[in-house]
Amino acid sequence: MRRLHRASEPDVLKPLLARAALTPDSRERVMDTASGLLADLRAAQSRGWVNQFLQEYRLNSSEGVALLSLAEAFLRVPDPETADLLISDKLGEANWRSHAGQSNSRLVNTATWGLVVGRALVGEGEAGPLKRLLSRAGEPFVRQAVGAAMKMMGEIFVMGRTIDEAMRRMKKPDNRGFTASFDMLGEAARTTADGERYFKAYVDAIDAVGRDPSAGHSISVKLSALHPRYEVAKWDECVPALTEMLEALAVQAAGKGIALTVDAEESERLDMSLDIIGNVAALPSLNGWDGFGMAVQAYGKRARPVVAWANELGRVMNVRLVKGAYWDSEIKRTQVEGLEDYPLFTRKASTDVSYLAVARDMLDAPNIRPAFASHNALTVATIVEWAGNTRDFEFQRLHGMGDGLYERLVRDNGYHCRIYAPVGGHRDLLAYLVRRLLENGANSSFVHQLADARLTEDEILADPVTKIAALGGARHGSIPLPVDLFRAADGHRNSMGIDLAERDVLEATTKAVRAPVNLSVTPVSTQEVRDAVSRAHAAFPTWRATPVEARADCLDRLADLLERHRDELMAICVQEAKKSIADSIGEVREAADFCRYYAMQARAKMQPIELPGPTGERNMLHMDGRGVWATIAPWNFPLAIFLGQTVAALVTGNTVVAKPAPQTPAIARRAVELAREAGVPADALILVPGGPEVGAALTADARVQGVAFTGSTATAKKIARSLLDDDARPIVPLIAETGGINAMIVDSTALPEQVVADVVTSAFRSAGQRCSALRLLLVQEDIADGLIEMLSGAMDLLTLGDPADPATDVGPVIDQDAYDRLMGYRDSVRERWVKTIDAPADGLFVPPTLIRLGGIEDLNREWFGPILHVATWKAGELEQTIARVNAKGYGLTMGLHSRIARAAEMTEGLAAVGNLYINRSMIGAVVGSQPFGGEGLSGTGPKAGGPHYLYRFCAERAVSVDTTSAGGNATLLSLDEGGI
Repeated sequence: MRRLHRASEPDVLKPLLARAALTPDSRERVMDTASGLLADLRAAQSRGWVNQFLQEYRLNSSEGVALLSLAEAFLRVPDPETADLLISDKLGEANWRSHAGQSNSRLVNTATWGLVVGRALVGEGEAGPLKRLLSRAGEPFVRQAVGAAMKMMGEIFVMGRTIDEAMRRMKKPDNRGFTASFDMLGEAARTTADGERYFKAYVDAIDAVGRDPSAGHSISVKLSALHPRYEVAKWDECVPALTEMLEALAVQAAGKGIALTVDAEESERLDMSLDIIGNVAALPSLNGWDGFGMAVQAYGKRARPVVAWANELGRVMNVRLVKGAYWDSEIKRTQVEGLEDYPLFTRKASTDVSYLAVARDMLDAPNIRPAFASHNALTVATIVEWAGNTRDFEFQRLHGMGDGLYERLVRDNGYHCRIYAPVGGHRDLLAYLVRRLLENGANSSFVHQLADARLTEDEILADPVTKIAALGGARHGSIPLPVDLFRAADGHRNSMGIDLAERDVLEATTKAVRAPVNLSVTPVSTQEVRDAVSRAHAAFPTWRATPVEARADCLDRLADLLERHRDELMAICVQEAKKSIADSIGEVREAADFCRYYAMQARAKMQPIELPGPTGERNMLHMDGRGVWATIAPWNFPLAIFLGQTVAALVTGNTVVAKPAPQTPAIARRAVELAREAGVPADALILVPGGPEVGAALTADARVQGVAFTGSTATAKKIARSLLDDDARPIVPLIAETGGINAMIVDSTALPEQVVADVVTSAFRSAGQRCSALRLLLVQEDIADGLIEMLSGAMDLLTLGDPADPATDVGPVIDQDAYDRLMGYRDSVRERWVKTIDAPADGLFVPPTLIRLGGIEDLNREWFGPILHVATWKAGELEQTIARVNAKGYGLTMGLHSRIARAAEMTEGLAAVGNLYINRSMIGAVVGSQPFGGEGLSGTGPKAGGPHYLYRFCAERAVSVDTTSAGGNATLLSLDEGGI
């Protein structure tokens, strides 16, 4: 089961297709039943407005996106100024008037006219009569109206703000005959306090539902809401803790005589979830209680074996089968991490096939009590067919969706249906609401298709087995395998990652990075530097004459060798550079990406270009190598940047004398060895390890025709001056990438949980030792206190320790000088500490520290470590805030967290930085996708990993030939027109 989720989609689907197939007779009966259910659903649309809402405002329309974005953010905005900006941003661009009066639902039409009025109040352009009429009511009127509408949406999808309110609502006539599974709203906990709060909410809910067990209601539990570090790397910490908490909840539920189900989560947590569920299922204290259960996601390739596993637990297990709720995030994670294949199906119809096959298994399993969660009439009809006369299972639907599907089955046919009923405050519903609407409002979903009047009954009830069988189970053509992610765009292959969410893979990787490696490297003398330049200078003509295709082939072979020797290279990174396991994987991947990307770029851009000109003349532009290049690499990316700079120079026809950082020469030595194995001649690439004196000797040599440097701004300036000191020396190019005072700006529309996760990653991953790391957090003052409190709680959860330990979040800094410098600064501002955490006594561990500033201007230099500064800004002053950051003169990275599109557009237009990151972390630039480099005090450009980088390494040579010099213009004389 462990490797099934990386198997090819056709291979996984083949047995599922056979299991899900209907016989011709059963197909006819299923279609009859489904047709009746479809009629019930369509009839229910006149009573409810959710489906009509989805029909009127589809998620692929600007209006649908605007409403979803507004619902996601509005209720958490505390200040009126930002709320008005958000409303204006979301309502001002869409054409609401085109929807007025178009729906069959009076509620939808009423809401639409409210949006028309809102658009009139906040829209751009000159004031019309409607705006003038309503202007006296002003913006507070709009805020109140939008707030009421968002709360109404919340009530549609959330059963109640408290468990008592939700239970009272379940007694209303609309819910007669149904039972509920109450889920206390909350996404993943970010702090220990979050986990404790959610645990108490579950305890209280079990107590409330248990007061009347005869009602048949149950509780759903999300494990990630109970523990803020529910990660495979923290297995030894979180699995015992979650087992203990789940046991307590299960024992409580058993004592109350009610059922409890563990919700499904992302596939990377599946093995942990099964371990926890299996531990609790085996408890003797729960013998005789048949209320324990779990959810299984049909879109996962492992759904079928998970059900088989549950059937073998030696007790009756309630299993809720769902289609799945994290599809888009799982696709992205697999691509970002360069994994072998997707853990889920890439087609909606394939998920439907999986659902049917697993449902059939569940009906046949003796120790499974099935629950089928679906809004799909064909799926429901098929299960009814397969179940025959038995009623020993239940259907489930989401509160707020699926009205009409189950009423007749429950009322007239004796089936049981449970409503999955979220419980929580309006602020808590946002992430849940968006996920539900995206899942059920997507173009391929049954709910969306049902709302599309253009689709016929046969199209809506099309057999997924027939469709997928005709496709041979093929993966969706628009979702390439991660390795092929960039092939369609530019042809280069994505690097392969390691799935650290698989515990056995993580354990093997941990063992590999601890293997002994040779870190001993002897520095060279200044004379040896001169000798190296002489050798590279002599080798240049031959290497320059080597066809670009052959040079590019060397880079491709080097990329393959890097991946083949990945474990060894990671071990050197961990032991020499003190990089974590995850960072070491990223290091090798980025180095391989540089090789393949620059090889692809060189093949395309090093070709002669024929330029236009008058007849009888041929004009050509050639890109050529310049000569010997010096590449000087930093210790924080000792493989990726070292090789990135070096292979760019090599593939463009230059020879290279490469100097690694004095702290990390061993990884550079191994990289050079592999480059030579890949076919790079020994004198075309020469390593000169050593300290500043080696770098000075290298850049001072007049035979060096270019320098590529990554490091501090001060050192870059010294190199620039040295290149100009010799009046007889040619002016040579300097490519410099330096650091920055990198700021992240957060407004009150941002989701705090997402902000905190991105801040922790950006500021403290790699012990803050990245050029792009977050140094200055700028939070809108209206939300600063709450955000800082959450951030402080998240910092408490950071683990400092051995970088070879997968549980480590923050390792040591690179050397004693860095430690002394950072600790000295940290101690000097002790009175401004907001938060710091304990660090191990032994080792160069700088405690992650949050420092409060009086204003943006208080920070004027980069502190290269896990030290984060925080200041506030006022609502309405985004433009001024960006200007104040720009005024510092650095220009490497900036971040923005906001749900206001115009705020993003403003930041994009004003931020004087090389890399702007919106609603995401600020580190981890990907070669070919996010070219990296700064401006101002942060570097010269061009950007590494971008389409213009190679040009800087080249000499451009234009050749113009008069083709008439032999007598006559052959081109004109060959024409049929005109002439003598």
